[in-house]
Amino acid sequence: MFGTTKTFSSFSVDDLDTARKFYGETLGVGLSEENGILTLHLAGGRDVLVYPKPDHTPASYTILNFLVDDIEAAVDELSGRGVRFERYDHLPTDDKGIHREEGPLIAWFTDPAGNVLSVIEEPGG
Repeated sequence: MFGTTKTFSSFSVDDLDTARKFYGETLGVGLSEENGILTLHLAGGRDVLVYPKPDHTPASYTILNFLVDDIEAAVDELSGRGVRFERYDHLPTDDKGIHREEGPLIAWFTDPAGNVLSVIEEPGG
């Protein structure tokens, strides 16, 4: 039924102004805003809506994964912009916060609302 229906994703934040600054300035994602809702214009022509929610609870799972050619460079640049990388007891990471064991190279971080994001090194990157 929905195989050809246009679809988009969305998630909530506790403060739209803070989200606008983080996604637009810290991460460098293209943005627009209309009717109190932020739209992230992601590479590949995908848009994601970000809406304020007074009783926001951060997503405990990864809501956005950014594919990068060089995870070391991406982590270094984001760290230089004040992004702190997460460490999870069940997933060992190196000093930079990069998980290097099973699967692709990945590093997790959160947005100011506590939602989990990641950078993943694209295979062959």
